[in-house]
Parts: sequence; C-alpha cells; structure tokens
Amino acid sequence: MSADFSTPELPAKGIIEPLGDDDRLLLSSYGEFLPVHERQVLIEEGHQQNSLYYVISGTLHATTTRSGRPVLLGRIGPGETIGEINIFHPGLASATVTAIEFAQIWRIDRQSLEDFMNVSPLPASHLLIGISSTLSRRLRETNDKVAMMHQI
Repeated sequence: MSADFSTPELPAKGIIEPLGDDDRLLLSSYGEFLPVHERQVLIEEGHQQNSLYYVISGTLHATTTRSGRPVLLGRIGPGETIGEINIFHPGLASATVTAIEFAQIWRIDRQSLEDFMNVSPLPASHLLIGISSTLSRRLRETNDKVAMMHQI
C-alpha cells in the first residue's frame, strides 16, 4: 500500500500472506479500504459488528470498560485482524477498538466474504485457515491467562 493511501492494496502479511498477488488483488475488491485517524473509534463495544478488519498500517488499542474504568485488552498492529468472531457469528462487539495513530484498514463483511469464497475457493480456504489460526492462538492465550489466575 502506498504511504499516501492513494493506491490501496493488501500486503502479503498475516492471514493473507499465503495468497498470491492476483488473489490478494481480487480479495481486496470484495472489501473496502478505510483511513482511521488517531483517536478515531473503529469498533464500539456493545454495537452490532459483522465485519473482519485487517490492519495494513498503524496501531490500534482494543479496550473494554469494567467498573467504569477502561481496561486495555491488547494492541493490534500491521498484519493483524479484528472481528474474527463476529464475521462468523455476528453479534455485539465485545470491545472498543481505537486508533492510537493513523491507521490504514481493510474491511470485509460476511456477505462479501461468502461471495469471495464462492468465486475463489482455494484462496478463500487459505484465508479461512489464517483466520482459524488467529482464533486458535487467541483462545490458547486466553486459556493460559485463566489458568494463571486460578493458580494464585
């Protein structure tokens, strides 16, 4: 992707690394590129969410509120995704995601993902494996945190 955001493209990084140039170009046409400015909220906790977001550049924070106080859940950077659960099981966002610096994001909704899967099943299978790997890694990390909390 160009630094000025005038020629959007998906880089071979993260969940889409296995896709070739032509497949990434085709996939990008099923979604939309979004500039997200510093302190701009991309996803708001408690609001309907049915899209997958891929971070091209920049850093975002995922936060939730507990007892009236913000809790940082994690930092999301280039090559990482947001919304993996809700792309498959649409519902309310479990966290607020805010840019802490200018970020370039690509977004795809569930219907557009299904359309891509129907047109390009092999590249879509690589994409789905990448999403599944991300979900699995995050579940393991959560399980480890829960186990550590119960050891105290």
